[in-house]
Amino acid sequence: MSSLNGQVALVTGASRGIGKGIALALGERGCSVFLTGRTVGSGELTIDQTAKEVSNLGGKGIAIQCDHANDEEIRSVFERIENEVGYLDILINNVYKIPNPPAFGGGFWEHPLSIWDDQVGIGLRSHYVASWYAANLLFASSSHCPSIINISSPGGLQYIYSSSYGTGKAGLDRLTTDMAIELKSKNVAAISLYPGMVSTEFQLAFAESQGMDLSEAQTPLFVGRSLTALLDSGKIMERTGTIQWVENLGK
Repeated sequence: MSSLNGQVALVTGASRGIGKGIALALGERGCSVFLTGRTVGSGELTIDQTAKEVSNLGGKGIAIQCDHANDEEIRSVFERIENEVGYLDILINNVYKIPNPPAFGGGFWEHPLSIWDDQVGIGLRSHYVASWYAANLLFASSSHCPSIINISSPGGLQYIYSSSYGTGKAGLDRLTTDMAIELKSKNVAAISLYPGMVSTEFQLAFAESQGMDLSEAQTPLFVGRSLTALLDSGKIMERTGTIQWVENLGK
């Protein structure tokens, strides 16, 4: 039986894409998974649908509507987890807002200022806020190693998409490294996860419009299964404060 069986996780931004893939992989391991996102209802790309699929896989999915641009809504998520469970074993900071229109290339001065709030506000600040609220719940965990996983990108190391995108990812990597130092005495791990090209719903639609081939891309579930293998290994504390590439974890 997986060591993750029965553990309590929170995955932010789990209605689709990488967040959904990670939530499903945690469900396969028997976790109780709280899921946040803005989109609810009976549709395909909603947190309610993800929660249903998590439960069908053997876990327990619990959907909570949350706009991660709103600190009060984030606070209410953790208050619910505290009231219903009293602790948290795994926090997956995944939520991210793709600017509309997407910022692919061009000069930073050509993009609206709002993309900073999308890519740094939702992609970095909201992860700090969630981690702040999660800390005491993680300290209350009886898991062998409670963990914060920040979904980052190679954009933290090199130019991808836009200046604001890279700033958000580089900041997230630094946040992870420094949180790991501060969390070490509490036996809580902090990891930055680097997926490669992932065949999310957004990327598939974009690839089709551009004639791109994503046949070699990672799937969201592959990302999730690679991460749960690390979480289930009993060795995550050995890697705290580091960047972990999905490609290497998969191998």
